[in-house]
Amino acid sequence: MPRDLSMVPLTILGVGPGDPELITVAGLRALRGAQTVAYPVAQPGKGGMALHIVSPWLQHGQEHLPLHLPMTTAAATLQLAWQQCAQQLLEAMAQKPPVVLLCEGDVSLYASASYVMLQLQRMALPQLSVRLIPGVTALSAAAAAAHWPLALQGQQLLIAPAPENPAALDGLLAKAEVLALHKLGHHWAGLRHALEHRGLLPQTMVVERVGWPDERLIPATDLPPEDCSYFSLVLIRQQWPPVLPSHGGPGHGGAIYNMHHRSW
Repeated sequence: MPRDLSMVPLTILGVGPGDPELITVAGLRALRGAQTVAYPVAQPGKGGMALHIVSPWLQHGQEHLPLHLPMTTAAATLQLAWQQCAQQLLEAMAQKPPVVLLCEGDVSLYASASYVMLQLQRMALPQLSVRLIPGVTALSAAAAAAHWPLALQGQQLLIAPAPENPAALDGLLAKAEVLALHKLGHHWAGLRHALEHRGLLPQTMVVERVGWPDERLIPATDLPPEDCSYFSLVLIRQQWPPVLPSHGGPGHGGAIYNMHHRSW
């Protein structure tokens, strides 16, 4: 049986990559029961993507709490932001619980909310109860939208940020048959050239802003070497497994799949 959410002062909730319909039943129940809805923002005063995703499900009277989580690699800036966010959440839990912290995508995969959770754990607060509710990842949503099986049979799937250079790409290709590369952005031009040089461009799909109204599913051969949205990912299949469904049933030969034709 699910726990009584009124007894859990903080829930970290994965809301999926963009489509409000992809929130889980558990996530929707937690969101509707929250008195305070916290959400990350990259800049103070700006709206949050996670809050926009759940906007159809927000309830009248809920307190909205923006948490500033800057997009930077500066360690001191990040650590201070995590400490401040943790303190804001503790204050919200004391004043208007239960609190839900929204997280775009899933709570455990490249999630800013993971750092806030770790910060709360480091504070070693007695009696603090935190529940994590997983969300649909951009990776799984992209694969579903593209009709693109992620891994079959004994295939290995590797998830990583887009590599900085061809040597880093080769290191990833040596580890798994299927790659899912996140945080594409300005890396696409160099990555496209490296994939083309290795004969992998026809076996690659780019998915941009999955779940949003401007979502794009683009065969890599059709995407010029320009900057992509940061919220893009690349799916690369080096090979299919040896045993696949055949065309036309038994006796009609092997299976040949067009990766970019979603009806196969």
